[in-house]
Amino acid sequence: MASEFYLIAQYFTRPTHHTQLGVGDDAALISISQGMEIAISADMLVAGTHFFHDADAYKLGWKSLAVNVSDMAAMGANPKWATLAIALPEVNTAWLAEFSRGFFACADAFNIDLIGGDTTRGPLTISVQIMGEVPIGQAIKRSNANVGDEIWVSGHCGDAALALAHMQGKLTLPADAFASCAEALHTPQPRVALGLALRQIASSAIDISDGLLADLGHILERSNVGASLILSHVPHSAYLADKLADGHRDEGVTNTHDNNILSMLLAGGDDYELCFTAPIEKHTEINNLSEKLALPLICIGRITANAGLIVHGFNDEILDFKETGFDHFS
Repeated sequence: MASEFYLIAQYFTRPTHHTQLGVGDDAALISISQGMEIAISADMLVAGTHFFHDADAYKLGWKSLAVNVSDMAAMGANPKWATLAIALPEVNTAWLAEFSRGFFACADAFNIDLIGGDTTRGPLTISVQIMGEVPIGQAIKRSNANVGDEIWVSGHCGDAALALAHMQGKLTLPADAFASCAEALHTPQPRVALGLALRQIASSAIDISDGLLADLGHILERSNVGASLILSHVPHSAYLADKLADGHRDEGVTNTHDNNILSMLLAGGDDYELCFTAPIEKHTEINNLSEKLALPLICIGRITANAGLIVHGFNDEILDFKETGFDHFS
């Protein structure tokens, strides 16, 4: 049977680009560029909780790193280093080859060095710690949203939740819609270029991992402000647009809080888009940035002085949401 050290050498050791000492020693050695500070984040993916046991290994490798890269994007940090700790129920060389290929495809896309980690036997669990650089004092925090700021979202919301619901048998998507939504779920695209560009624009930011309402709620809590959102402005796919049309009813779908489709849009999670706030005078600059990056950036509401989050429906009614996003312990 292959040893732990063989697995590390065979599947997770590659030349590094901006690391003094990487995989193979008791600790890695890195040097921070002058004028920079380091941003650090970690995420854990557990089989049966965050992904299906039979998930495609390549896509799981990509996603396990991508969700961490997304945290760097939200901070306006340039991702540079990662560590990987993985528990495996058994040694499956074909699975490891595909997983590492997907992991390093994401690493190559964002120029990230894998500099260490650990392997052990156990239920399939993947833990990644990521580190990046941001100019001193320029990190985009959750705590700096100001009353009057506009609230923006990149890309689409709800696609990943739709794909998951399809896979769970809760609804049936047309083949083309499922293909697009499944791509959003399995191979999310971290918005690093956007995050770097927002350093001098955004007052606060967060990546949407647990759901738009839940993650925006973290900004509101840390900034001690409230928010008003306009449902019709929240960006979504053509399939969701059909389902959310005002007054539309299909297979019991309505435009109320009980609407599962609506919950997928606002509370589904796994979007890995950026939600950020910015002063209203930055509106044109953000629109120009959207064109430059070829990435939809949509203003969906405003920061308010009153505590709480208000969502205005299609007829300007105020929607009541009890479920705002994913909670690991709910």
